Amino acid sequence: MYSDFLLRFMCRLIHTLPIPPSTASLSCAEDREGAKVWLRTFEDAKTVPRNLVELSFSRSSGPGGQNVNKVETKVSARCRVDAPWIPIWARESLARTPYYVKTSHSLLVSSSASRSQAQNIDDSLGKMHAVVMNAAKSFITSEPSAEQRQRVANLKTVYDNRRRLEKAKHSAVKKMRSNKGWCE
Repeated sequence: MYSDFLLRFMCRLIHTLPIPPSTASLSCAEDREGAKVWLRTFEDAKTVPRNLVELSFSRSSGPGGQNVNKVETKVSARCRVDAPWIPIWARESLARTPYYVKTSHSLLVSSSASRSQAQNIDDSLGKMHAVVMNAAKSFITSEPSAEQRQRVANLKTVYDNRRRLEKAKHSAVKKMRSNKGWCE
């Protein structure tokens, strides 16, 4: 029997992310629905698997004594923006993030938050997941429901009525200030 740790480790090695729909724009409703389904499954993954990124290690900077000077705990995760697991519609947005490296056309996320290399690996993979998810999510819009449309219409009529009353009140104040009706 495999131990729980070994099973989790093996599942992590063979785990891959869902392949996004191959559409460059989300102009029609069918494309948006496919993107929403992909986003839900991508969000459930919580992190990017190690086998999909290139990891490099270096010594962390800052205070920490011998550990900082001797152990390579800083982790840099690099992934090309045109990787098959990154949606096409999000690539332009990813190119505008601070994690984008123009010369290699890739994302570079690093972490040196912990003294442990393993924790820094998890942190950088989680950051990579969050960057891709936020870029993909920014293009997915939802159509308002009938209830939301009705609520907006009601708010608009209330606003218009309040505005008309304020204008009428302001007009009455200005009429009172005019010279009409004063005896000389």
